[in-house]
This record gives sequence, structure tokens and C-alpha cells, in this order.
Amino acid sequence: MLTLRRTDSSDPVFIELVRHLDAELAIIDGDDHAFYDQFNKVTNIRHVVVAFGESNVPVGCGAFKPYDANTVEIKRMYVPVENRGAGVASRVLAELERWAAESGFTRSLLETGIRQPDAIALYLKNGYTQVPNFGQYAGVENSVCFEKHLQK
Repeated sequence: MLTLRRTDSSDPVFIELVRHLDAELAIIDGDDHAFYDQFNKVTNIRHVVVAFGESNVPVGCGAFKPYDANTVEIKRMYVPVENRGAGVASRVLAELERWAAESGFTRSLLETGIRQPDAIALYLKNGYTQVPNFGQYAGVENSVCFEKHLQK
């Protein structure tokens, strides 16, 4: 059983999950971590989804923030290692997309790292297509960017 809760970045469960995400990314990104970290601050994010499993244990999270008038950027997707492989990330992502579409957005963008093959596979499996690196990620060879057109 999985329960999804819409919240915002002040949610203490989200803050704790992001702390674990940042620790994992510091290892994966290595020397590049400071560059990526500057774009991943969670203050004032108004659209956060937290997933809870059995016994109300937090098992994942994700967020989106407006990129432009029609587009959101998916941020801070995370599922703890012990909860991976059960479809949690796909469910969180689908809920974020649904919320964005309900809010009038028609496109979703995201960035992940080439050192994160599981994340790349997640986005491809969920209908994202690779696009040229956007914004601050343009020209960054360790970044991979994706987009998806949202359906209402």
C-alpha cells in the first residue's frame, strides 16, 4: 500500500528525505556536487509529493517548481535504497505530473546526471524524451535533460 501526500517544502518528512538525497548525491556527483547543489535548494517550493508505505513510513518524494508559464521542472526525486524497485518513484512522478497539469502546466522538464542510470531509466520508462540541456545545465556534460508533454 502506498499513500501520496501533497505538501510543500516546509514539510519535515520531505526535508529529511532530501537530506538523505543530498548525502547520496554528494557521493555520486563527487567534485561536481557543489555545482548541482546550488540549483537544488528547497526553500519555497510549493508543490511537493511525499510517499508513505506500510506503517506510514516515508518511502519517497519529489517536487516541481514553475520553469516558465507553461512548464514545470521536476526536482528532488528520491526513494531510499531499501524502497527502490517497488514503483514508488513512478507513482510520485505521476502525481507530480497530475498536479502540474491540474495547475495549468502543459510540459515537464527535468535534469539528472549521467552517473544516475536508474534515474534515466525511470524517466524514459515514464514517457520522457531526452532534450538538449536547458538553462543552467546547457553545456554541462555530466547532465542529461528530459521533457514530457502533460495531459489533463
